[in-house]
Formats: sequence, structure tokens, C-alpha cells
Amino acid sequence: MRYSVKVKCLLILALSIMGSYSEAQVDEVIERKFQKVYGKVSEDSVYSGDLNFLLITSDQHHWLAMGYNNPDIQTPNLDRLGKSGIIFDRAYCPNPTCTPTRASLITGMMPSQHGAYVLGTKLPEDVNTVGDEFSEVGYQTALIGKAHFQPFEGTAEFPSLEAYPILQDLDFWKDFTGPFYGFEHIELARNHGDEPHVGQHYVLWMEEKLKSEGKDLKSWEKWFRKPTGISEAQYGKWNLPEEYHLNTWIAERTNHQLEEYARKKKSFFMWASFFDPHPPYLVSGEWAEMYDPKKMNVPEIKEGELEDMPPLFQKTQEQNPDFGQFKDSELWSAGLGSHVKRSREEKAKDMALYYGMVSFMDYEIGKILDKLDELGLTEKTVVVFTSDHGNVYGHHGLIKKGPFMYEDLVKVPMIVSCPGTVPQGNRSQSLQSLIDIAPTFLSLAGIDVPRSMTGVDQKSVWKGDIETLRDNVIVENRQQPYSLYQKQLITKRYKITTYMNHGYGELFDLKSDPGELINLWNNPDYFKIKMDLLLNLIQSEMEQEPLKVDRTAPA
Repeated sequence: MRYSVKVKCLLILALSIMGSYSEAQVDEVIERKFQKVYGKVSEDSVYSGDLNFLLITSDQHHWLAMGYNNPDIQTPNLDRLGKSGIIFDRAYCPNPTCTPTRASLITGMMPSQHGAYVLGTKLPEDVNTVGDEFSEVGYQTALIGKAHFQPFEGTAEFPSLEAYPILQDLDFWKDFTGPFYGFEHIELARNHGDEPHVGQHYVLWMEEKLKSEGKDLKSWEKWFRKPTGISEAQYGKWNLPEEYHLNTWIAERTNHQLEEYARKKKSFFMWASFFDPHPPYLVSGEWAEMYDPKKMNVPEIKEGELEDMPPLFQKTQEQNPDFGQFKDSELWSAGLGSHVKRSREEKAKDMALYYGMVSFMDYEIGKILDKLDELGLTEKTVVVFTSDHGNVYGHHGLIKKGPFMYEDLVKVPMIVSCPGTVPQGNRSQSLQSLIDIAPTFLSLAGIDVPRSMTGVDQKSVWKGDIETLRDNVIVENRQQPYSLYQKQLITKRYKITTYMNHGYGELFDLKSDPGELINLWNNPDYFKIKMDLLLNLIQSEMEQEPLKVDRTAPA
């Protein structure tokens, strides 16, 4: 149990008169006193350890880039996962960028609640996570792949393990495999594609593999950009062999952990966190030529579609836009730049490579699913596949994520599978938020959901007992502390987006305008609908506030 600093200080002061007492001893004294007065806290959980939990995520994955949604792309393994469970067609991220959503996945909280509200912020280490809850009852917990809970640069106040120079201190990573945010075992990387941020456990794995093959340990440097590597930036076909790719590493190490858990007969919660298809558009081997750019149906802006949108959208279509009015910090913000510097042919090539990246990732995910079958774990493991957010490669004239809240960026693919627990072969229109995953995992395991988690326990929906629970989902996007902060409410039919300190906004009717081409914010015929949605947003925000304690007395 955690006690306030004030309580501890008073007790330490009192006890110091009698002798020397540690903080742990003070905790014990308080605990004994409370138990004498109130008794022990009741244990209501019905945890059995019968189910395991495997979260598999991609990064920046458009919901249409799935075989079951789009015949132009091949994802046979994710398709078979979908057939063995439920495909949720209306799943949404809490934020359309990496760190905020990844932190939400493990905390079950919105970014405004857990603190890591934008890229470049750090998830506070004292925030309770789903891994903490699983570990407390004896589950083994692991994260393989991308974390991104902490920024590239740290300070004395906000130090970061994912920052330079620690990021590439291989001696440190040889010895450190956790704990980290509730994961007892971690194997991490930080680079997308050939980025120079390569380091951590991924480099150790490559060096071990090179050594076993009798090759130069540092020959991996030719596959990555300067200054860490020795290559210039690459595009298209990566010179990295498939057997050294991040996808291969994640699948191999995930399967190793699965084998260990099976051998030891341990229940587990594990996250296999893939980096693709996040740009750069770069993929190894035959995957780079798998799709023909000439056959790509490239999304393109419709004439006049941005005219009724907030002013930052029009600026994206300028060659050299000035976004100064949207910035109160000099730090970089995603998407604040020109989006018109790539031709249709270049975007077609990007799209073909993106599809290749998805198909390669799907191939490696297939190895994980096969391993579950081989170990007899498939019917004992709740598998969830999803992504941290979506992507744009021409949609609405955009080519980068940022302060844009279209379905392309906020809606994500999502599959839940566990034969015998989750109905097979279903597709659902039930609204899902990624903040629901953590509390639902715990609920399925029979573990009490902590008060800090504000996501919805979707157990009854996942098990097919009821059709839906949510009336809406909320998405946040705080690119700047005060000058660029959006909140969005999505209902079955409508979505509305508000901007802090600005009078403009967005309102779309997803039934009559699924492509989000007509902004109804200023349409007088939709004034009442807009007011109702804004009231709904306020009330939903109030409902989402955590009640961290019980009221036990009148005063």
C-alpha cells in the first residue's frame, strides 16, 4: 500500500525518537495499524491464470491495408486470425501519434490522464500499468520490439532510457532486460527502417547472429544511416537481408519467450510490438517488388474539399507554409509542413512499398500464430491485433500524420481471437477504443480492474454476450501545449472535433459522407446536432474521469 508523504514524514519523525526506522518499516507500522482498525482489504478477484494474453501491434497502419478489407493487399495470416475471432471495424486510437497511444495501451487511460500527451514526452514511471497488475498475481510479462514510452532526449528531471547516449550503450543493454513499465522482460529497438537510432537489444541480436555466422560483428552498420551506420538514407528496397530485419527479430524473440513460458507452464501477458509499416518506405528483399506502383489506387484530394476546414489544412497545400500561429513551442510538431512535394507517381511508389511492408510483417506474424498452435496455446491465449494509429499517403492531400483527425488516422484495424472464449468468424460495428484493451484483458483474467483505468471493460462484447457497450469514443491530439490541441468525439454516425482557444472545428456525417469531404461545422442546418454533440463530448469527458477512491463517510 502507498501512503502519503505527509503521513510517512509524521511517522518517521515520531519513530525516530525511539530509534532508526526505514521507509519499509514505517509502511509496515502503518499497515499493521490499519489492519487492526479496519481489517484486511478483501480479495474479490477470481484470477485463475487459465488464459494468456498476447498483444500484437503494427505501427501507423491504415485500417484499409488489411486483406479482409482490401483485395489489393495480401495479409493471409491476419485474415486467418480474423476468421478465428472477431474483426472490429470501428476501433479507434486515443491519439493519432505513437507515444500517447502506446502509453494508453498499457495504462488504460487517455493521454491527458497518463501524462504522455505528445511525441517527445515521457510516460511517468509511477503510473500503474496492465503489466503491473498481471505481475502482481504471478503472470510473466514481456515486451518485444517497440516501446516508445520515453523520448529521444532526456533531462535530469525527465531522464529517458530510450534517449541518446543510453540508447546505443550496448554494454548497458546486455545487462538490462527489465523491469520497464510493468514488463519484467524487455527486448527493445527504437529505429524505423534504416534510421540512425538503431541500438538496444536489436543490435545485440544482430551482432550475435553475425558472430554465429563467422561474420564481422559490425557489418550491420552498412544497413543503417550515418552517423550510427555508414550508409546514406535508403528508399524502396532495403539492403538489409530479411533474416536481419526487425520483423524477423520480433517474431523470433517472441517465439522464444512463448517456448519458455510453455516449458515452465507459466501464464503470460506479452506484447509483440512491430515497427512496420511506419515510414520510411523501405522493405527488404522481394517484398519491395511485391506490389506494382502502377496498379495502386492512390488517394487524392478532391477539389475544394479543404475550403471549409480549419486554416491549418489549407496551409498543408502550400509549398512553404508558415505554421507559426499554431506553435507556442519551438519543438518539432508532426505534420506541420508542406504536403504537396510528392508527385502522384511518388505516392504510388510509397503506397506499393507500404503494402509490401504490411505483407512482410504479416508473414512474420504468421510464425507467431503458428508457434501458438505448435505449443498448444491457441485456445488458451487471447490474441489481440491492432495498431497505434493510422496513416495517410495522399488522403485529403496529406502525406504525414499530425494534427489531422480523419478516419484514415484515428481508426485502426483490430482483431480479437481466442477459440472457445471469443466467437469465431464475426465482424462487429461495436465502437472500441484502444484504452479498453488493458481493462478487458484484466477482466478476462479475473483480475480486478484498477480505479486508475478509464477504458471500458469490453469482456461481454468480446465474448459475444452483447453487441455493444460504447455510445462514443474520444480521441485527443495535443500537438502543442496551448495553440494546437484537438478533442474529437466519434459516435455511431457523427464525429466532431473541437480546437482549444479557437472557434472553428469539424463536423462530419459518417453515414452520408464516409469520405469526410464536407465539413458541417458552420452549416446552420446542423446547428442543433453540433450542440448536442458538444454536450455529449463534455458529459463523456466527465464520465471518463477516474474515481480513484471510495467515499467512506459523510465528511
